[in-house]
Amino acid sequence: MQLQVLEELWQVVNDEYLYQDFNGLDWDAIYTEYRDRVENGLNDEEFYRAMGEMVFRLGDEHSTFFSPEQAAEEDSGYAGNYEYVGIGVMTIAVPERQRITIISIFPDSPAVEAGIEVRDSIIAADGQPILDENGVRHSLLRGPEGSTVTLTVMQPGGETRQVQLTRRRITGAPEVPYQVLTTPDGKRIGYILLVTFNDNTIDDQVGEALRDMSSTTPLDGVIIDNRMNNGGASNVLKGTLAYFSGGTLGHFVNRQAEEPLNLQGIDINDSQRYPVVVLTGDGTASFGEIFAGVLQDIGRAYVIGETTAGNVEILYVYTFSDGSRAWIAHDTFRPLNQPDRDWEATGIIPDLIIRSNWDEVTVENDPAIIAAIEFITRD
Repeated sequence: MQLQVLEELWQVVNDEYLYQDFNGLDWDAIYTEYRDRVENGLNDEEFYRAMGEMVFRLGDEHSTFFSPEQAAEEDSGYAGNYEYVGIGVMTIAVPERQRITIISIFPDSPAVEAGIEVRDSIIAADGQPILDENGVRHSLLRGPEGSTVTLTVMQPGGETRQVQLTRRRITGAPEVPYQVLTTPDGKRIGYILLVTFNDNTIDDQVGEALRDMSSTTPLDGVIIDNRMNNGGASNVLKGTLAYFSGGTLGHFVNRQAEEPLNLQGIDINDSQRYPVVVLTGDGTASFGEIFAGVLQDIGRAYVIGETTAGNVEILYVYTFSDGSRAWIAHDTFRPLNQPDRDWEATGIIPDLIIRSNWDEVTVENDPAIIAAIEFITRD
């Protein structure tokens, strides 16, 4: 089975990978190297680690390999059917400040009951640092149902506090945070925190947020905080873009062909017309970058924040005989109005550069949000 999966994975990359030169790798030699390793004997854990290593060597920092167990967990998350025992938060690591910061919270979770909020940071769990040299210590947050954990938590710019939570089973999908920001002169600006496209409920949640914020009084504009959005699925990207734009918005391009990005726009209480600001940062990647770049390219959004890393390959998923899978770079994106712009090389360059540490500011004092409000309300 290991040899069969190796053969399937190697063949997919050989036939479908976006970069025909394999980024300088001798792909035939790679096959020989890993076949020798398999034939010399690998247990399952070693084999799946080797397959991940083989894909990583392509060097695009985007293609990846999942074991069958990881693939099953990914399927649950994408369907909005997370199920695990823990405290009910999604986080991002901030290694330079030795913390993880909360970017989304599951409804009715222990985190909600404890008063933990988006942008709070977790420094430690049961007195142990939440980060080590290998990254986030997820095992400190998860554990047996009914067990307790004491977290050291800090609000942006605040003091640390101790919070005790009882772990329980977490199911469903995390919520998309949103709120209406009201200016001193009464302008109503919608704010939506968009942290992933890797959840099939996200575009519907964005639509419901737009409806809720404008159900009684129109919005004067919307800020899409895209700084933590590391991408996900194309249908979620398209569903979210459709609230703000429509028509042909660019082209997906691969080794054999190109395909237009065509959308039927969906207007929710003037969402196709009011001003839109998209915030970008170093956490914006993949379809998160394409989301910002498309709206900027067609003149539909003003982009504020930091230049993104440039990681816009579109991944195709390939599932193998044992249930493992690989996400392999298959397409790239060509903008509609600037077809010569290579976002993979340049990233998405904001119209206004503003740098801030997301975990150290609140919605009220975030310089990027303040600049976005100023743009929307300008005369």
